[in-house]
Amino acid sequence: MKTIKIDIKNVLGTVSQADIQALDTQSAAGLEKLHNGTGEGNDFLGWLDLPTRTPASLIDDINAVAADLRANCEVVVAIGIGGSYLGAKAVIEALGNSFAAYRGDAPQVLFAGQNIGEDYLYELMDYLKGKKFGIVVISKSGTTTEPAIAFRLLKEQLESQLGKAEASRRIVAITDAARGALRQLATEEGYKTFVIDDNVGGRFSVLSPVGLLPIAIAGYDINALMKGAVDMEKATLAHADDNIAEVYAKTRNALYQAGKKIEILVNYNPKLHYFAEWWKQLYGESEGKDKKGIFPAAVDNSTDLHSMGQWIQDGERTIFETVLSVEEQQHTVVIPADEANLDGLNYIAGKRVDEVNKMAELGTLIAHVDGGVPNMRITIPALKEEYLGQLIYFFEKACGISGYILGVNPFNQPGVEDYKRNMFALLEKPGYEKETEAIKAKIAE
Repeated sequence: MKTIKIDIKNVLGTVSQADIQALDTQSAAGLEKLHNGTGEGNDFLGWLDLPTRTPASLIDDINAVAADLRANCEVVVAIGIGGSYLGAKAVIEALGNSFAAYRGDAPQVLFAGQNIGEDYLYELMDYLKGKKFGIVVISKSGTTTEPAIAFRLLKEQLESQLGKAEASRRIVAITDAARGALRQLATEEGYKTFVIDDNVGGRFSVLSPVGLLPIAIAGYDINALMKGAVDMEKATLAHADDNIAEVYAKTRNALYQAGKKIEILVNYNPKLHYFAEWWKQLYGESEGKDKKGIFPAAVDNSTDLHSMGQWIQDGERTIFETVLSVEEQQHTVVIPADEANLDGLNYIAGKRVDEVNKMAELGTLIAHVDGGVPNMRITIPALKEEYLGQLIYFFEKACGISGYILGVNPFNQPGVEDYKRNMFALLEKPGYEKETEAIKAKIAE
């Protein structure tokens, strides 16, 4: 069976195998905390066995709802923020055509509620005028500001275009089983619903209906995605030297202890840009607390070798890189010969573009390692659903282990609430009168 793999040999000039192995006891303890539910945040471990415990009937239901929306919509807008949008966006972008607006057999999947951009929302609403569109709204509460604003606007537009009854058939809510404003509205309006389990946090939710429904609407095989995740769940169950989730968690923590405070996720395939955005949230929100944590950054190479490449090669040596390397491409493009050869490229005529890209990847790795930047390499057989399912679960599992090695709760996000309190106070939200008074006084100082 093909699977993703990890290679850590190019970190060993910075940390030793003994340094990594010294974290083995902590890694084993972290894995045990996950499986026994004895660590901090143990009320948010529903993602851990999500691939194996998700019933086939739920996948069938998701596929049926997706098929109905595909049959009736040119566009479907998925409304959510953070993990409620990044996971689906990551997979759809990785699998999709870089230039086609949508597949011939599937609607275009767009996203809203991930920002409060007035121009963004105006332009989206303008784009949807006269189009057959549907909405997938994702929120446990239904009151999170960014998606709630987007849903209020788009729901009104859909109802004005179709009438309330038909609009209700084009709206799917993914929300709490029993509580919250969105659950109440969905019940009153008769929306089709899927449940976000209480014990699955947003950034770990891509393998739940939160991610699976938009991915299925876009026309991709969620059965294969889940199969890959199941395979990786089983492969990372036991504490072992070849448990790749543990290898990654131990290695990045050994590098952190050696003063490498920034991890750069590197890809050489532009389709993985949003996968890196998903990864940044997963690790940033899970580990950045108690004044600890590796800062997660990302670059798209070879593009960023012409911008960030200088800093990575010669800047402060507080960084390490984790390279995502895709072995097989979906298409073949061969560089032609040219009689004039004014661009001097005849020396690579007859080669595939991917061969040139792979040499850029290898040459960069050698240069960066020689320049004092440790590198891990994760190889992905191809950008297909099964391998993306493996990669998603691998990073999730490693994140839990890594957070416990670091000594933080990987499953909370207390700092995220700070901006919300200030925003509500500035907007004079009812119930925030004291906070409004205090923040206005602070601004006036």
